[in-house]
Amino acid sequence: MPAQARRIDPADLLPDAQFSQVRKERRAALLPLKRLRRVSLGPDCTFHFETYETMLFQVQEMLLIEKGGAQQVPDELAAYNPLIPQGSELVATVLFEIDDPVRRAATLARLGGVEDRFFLQIGGEKAAGVPEGDIERTREDGKTSSVHFLKFALTPAQKAVFADPGASAMLGCDHPSYGHLAILSAETRAELAKDFN
Repeated sequence: MPAQARRIDPADLLPDAQFSQVRKERRAALLPLKRLRRVSLGPDCTFHFETYETMLFQVQEMLLIEKGGAQQVPDELAAYNPLIPQGSELVATVLFEIDDPVRRAATLARLGGVEDRFFLQIGGEKAAGVPEGDIERTREDGKTSSVHFLKFALTPAQKAVFADPGASAMLGCDHPSYGHLAILSAETRAELAKDFN
């Protein structure tokens, strides 16, 4: 399927009873892919770079758990299809994972606007992460959400550099209260570069 045409259609979905039978096997098959697509940024933030396969599984999970049937399908597709990369971008779910509720609340209160401060450093250029515009993720009091959805649009030149194992590629955040960089491994870059095909 061409990258720019990747989307989940109702015909791609298994009935709940059928999905229940293959759920465990599909989850196990996705684990190696998800490991390569997971990048830790600093002590509290994790990026999950999404793809058609991860979003298809997520939609099936939501349908199985919430049991909304055919009436639920349009809402799930509207929510998850925008998170499938379309050939010139990387798309990530970003999670601030802090178990302690007191520390979580204090940390998120300091990170207002963090969704606008993520970037990919590709060679000598930066590609800014653009938040998915579904809802505002930072409240008026300055507290941010623990979940964000970002798209990194890359130019053809940036995609070529990203796919070159000899060039550097890092994920970063330049928020004053959460300044971190993470080098992307060669294995992760090779996996993410598939989103451009």
